[in-house]
Amino acid sequence: MYNALMAKLYERSFVTQLEQRFSVGQPLIQVLVGPRQVGKTTGIQQLLARYPNATHYANADDILTTDRTWLLEQWQKASLSGKKTLLVIDEIQKVANWSETIKSLWDRAPKTLRVILLGSSSLQLQKGLSESLAGRFELIKTYQWTYEEMKRAFKYNLERYLTYGGYPGAVTFEDDYDRWYAYLKDSIIEAVVGKDILHNHKVGNPALFRQAFEILCHYPAQEISYTKLLGQLQDKGNTDLVKYYIELYSGAFLIHSLEKYSTKSHLTRGSSPKILISCPALYAMNEGPHVLNDPEKRGRIFEAAVGAQLLQQPGKLYYWREKQEEVDFVYTYQGQLYAVEVKSGRRKLSRGLNVFTKKYPKAYPVIITPDNYAAFSENPRNFLNAMINQK
Repeated sequence: MYNALMAKLYERSFVTQLEQRFSVGQPLIQVLVGPRQVGKTTGIQQLLARYPNATHYANADDILTTDRTWLLEQWQKASLSGKKTLLVIDEIQKVANWSETIKSLWDRAPKTLRVILLGSSSLQLQKGLSESLAGRFELIKTYQWTYEEMKRAFKYNLERYLTYGGYPGAVTFEDDYDRWYAYLKDSIIEAVVGKDILHNHKVGNPALFRQAFEILCHYPAQEISYTKLLGQLQDKGNTDLVKYYIELYSGAFLIHSLEKYSTKSHLTRGSSPKILISCPALYAMNEGPHVLNDPEKRGRIFEAAVGAQLLQQPGKLYYWREKQEEVDFVYTYQGQLYAVEVKSGRRKLSRGLNVFTKKYPKAYPVIITPDNYAAFSENPRNFLNAMINQK
């Protein structure tokens, strides 16, 4: 009960962001996208509770069949409540031809309503946005909870976060690993795979697709070739199949792949990927609750946690390797270049950072350890900017 209450009381940053956008001028359509079970709907309910005008909320996930007619009904109900009514449509990607319908309604009366669209499938939403709603929306991405958020809401320490990650709904089950595992597998992973991916994208072999997820989760923050990944799958496909699978999992905010940093684009495109899981919990699901007892695995999951939060920032994220030298992450934003090395106690050469900064003299070296990780997680942008002042 306490954990559920804390999750409802804690307010994620997108709530204030939306509130500010609706308080000035004529806002565009606001699109909030992020993984399942990270508080999107809870945050919107917090916003609705203090919105100064009328509101109307509808969830496409609650209806067996949703189509243009259903969407028109929701828009009409909101319109009857007067100007500046806030209309929220949750899981909008479930509505057939949603983007064309929203475009038609918005163009007909763009100043009548304030509109928020929520979704848990980035690939589906992005397609509709780019095809029909160009120039009419602002996109806000939210992700699994960061260490800083879990610390504030649930008094997490680093050990808990690296084991159980950033799913607030799973906190209640931490004392029973089997229940915790079942909750993540059935309520989150399978819901994403079944509802958001397999139902909406062409996947010839669903069993193989699920197997690929388990294999990829074994390589958090590790560089691995597509050929090696393909070799572990029980199928005679090609590397394009593996790339497609990773693309789908990335669109569902579960697993991402990083390219190798290079100023030569053909070297970047042809590189082996570095696999990055979006939340430490995905590794603990495979390795068990005592995963941190292994120094090598602890190092990998700490590196993955840092990488996942860097990936949430605006800009681009890469890794770097030349022969035996490597840099864990290379982050670029607004003309700045950061070389980020993650140290957790596992043995690791630091020569890569020196080699990289000599090759790219404008790069700012950054070292993240358990001692300064809290400061990084609280505000990554400020943390990185501090490196500029120190150089």
